[in-house]
Amino acid sequence: MAVLTINKSITKGEELVIIPRKEYEKLTFAKKTKTNLDKELLAALKEVKQGKIIGPFSSVKELKKSLEK
Repeated sequence: MAVLTINKSITKGEELVIIPRKEYEKLTFAKKTKTNLDKELLAALKEVKQGKIIGPFSSVKELKKSLEK
């Protein structure tokens, strides 16, 4: 991947990086995916803390015991 950096003197103190569009799209897609995953993960952890989710079970015996409660 070719990356081009523009000097700060040209961009008034900011550093500017130019990357191919495909790489940019990959990065933005990964960011969106991560954000959605984070939201879903936080929601799942909240449900676990509230006791809404049970399992996983290592045996059928454990599953039956949990369902009897």
